[in-house]
Amino acid sequence: MSDVRHVLVLPDRDAAEEVAEEMADRFGVAEEPQLVRDALAGEDDAEDAQWLVVVEDPAGRLDPVALNAFAEEYEGWLEQP
Repeated sequence: MSDVRHVLVLPDRDAAEEVAEEMADRFGVAEEPQLVRDALAGEDDAEDAQWLVVVEDPAGRLDPVALNAFAEEYEGWLEQP
């Protein structure tokens, strides 16, 4: 078993919170995803921050294509390793 971590990049906090809340229903994720503010280089303004939803997937069962499509519904994407 390998530790897999998926990072979904979202445009704002509201989108990130919605995605995190929906992960359990949509993908059966048991552990609550972590929300992380990712300020763009050189930017101090919160309006210029992206938000990351970090999903632990120790069994490696989540489909990256499905996660990317889900993130795209919120104008985001799945960060590729």
